[in-house]
Amino acid sequence: MTKNLITTVFRKEVLKLSAYKVAEAKNLIKLDAMENPYTWPDNIKQQWLKEIKDCPINRYPDPEAKQLAETIKQTNKIPAESEILLGNGSDEIIQLILMALAENSAVLAPSPGFVMYQQVALSLGLEYYDVPLQATSFELDLPAMLKKIKAVQPLVIFLAYPNNPTSNLFKEQDIKSILDIAPGLVIVDEAYAPFANASFIDKLAEYQNLLVMRTVSKLGLAGLRLGYLAGNKKIIEQLNKIRLPYNINCLTQVTANFALKNQGLFQQQTQQICRDRALVFKQLNKLPSIIAYPSSANFILFRTAKNQASTIFEHLKQQGILIKNLSPQGGLLADCLRVTIGKPEENKQFIDALTEIICSIQNAQL
Repeated sequence: MTKNLITTVFRKEVLKLSAYKVAEAKNLIKLDAMENPYTWPDNIKQQWLKEIKDCPINRYPDPEAKQLAETIKQTNKIPAESEILLGNGSDEIIQLILMALAENSAVLAPSPGFVMYQQVALSLGLEYYDVPLQATSFELDLPAMLKKIKAVQPLVIFLAYPNNPTSNLFKEQDIKSILDIAPGLVIVDEAYAPFANASFIDKLAEYQNLLVMRTVSKLGLAGLRLGYLAGNKKIIEQLNKIRLPYNINCLTQVTANFALKNQGLFQQQTQQICRDRALVFKQLNKLPSIIAYPSSANFILFRTAKNQASTIFEHLKQQGILIKNLSPQGGLLADCLRVTIGKPEENKQFIDALTEIICSIQNAQL
């Protein structure tokens, strides 16, 4: 009876999906989720507590989060011609964009890419297409992208900039070429902008079909679940029609507004992460049988010797270190692992453990 009920109630697209899994990280050094490892100094925490002390949690929050929206516009230098939409993380924004499309609309993104583009598109019954990145560089295969765009006429194209999980920035001119030919919206996902020193926000006024999506999660506020989308005011107006009221709670509004006015703290943290990223990258590439790929994000993708990624992942976990095993996805990610840049002492423990594991594997093969 239950099986019949499920197949009757739920669409076939939902039944085919697998739930998004988050790895259990209790008692582990957590280097799997691209989080900022740093908390706030005590003096900043005290100032924050004063800010939220009188937050009226008995009342509904400002449905438009006007004060927070204005702060985001100022701190991110959003052009005056543009408007923003706030979401409960970038995930909700992706969902809002795709919910607005007509039935059976096409959605396109490079592969490998952020899994939620495909997950949400398929859950809504949309046609999802991907175009593999170039095998050795993870750059966009521009001729293949342009060919696919002409063939399927996607109403939404997602381009992560930098890309997750490959951590590289696509060529600016390639993205512009896609913007010129796209029949619908092009979403440039800048989740890792704090570490990249590159953005399309200053191009918003040039392209009516360009939308730039960002999040405060990688900046160090992952627990708030706040994302935002900037672009053409008329497009944002349409998306706002299907945004649920009060989607940004009052504690998030107050906290994010406070945090974004303390940019100096986050700049120090992101600069430290970028310095540590360079060191970890150098150390990884010194290890035998490891190829680390250049990163413009707060994580590094690296390739192991053939069929060793899962073994290395499990041995790291046994030593109390959790990273991301991408090898099961296959394709361009076969034999690949991804590590988030943590605190210096966490990075050292990771490199030391990885070195020991690789040496052990090599000795066993002698």
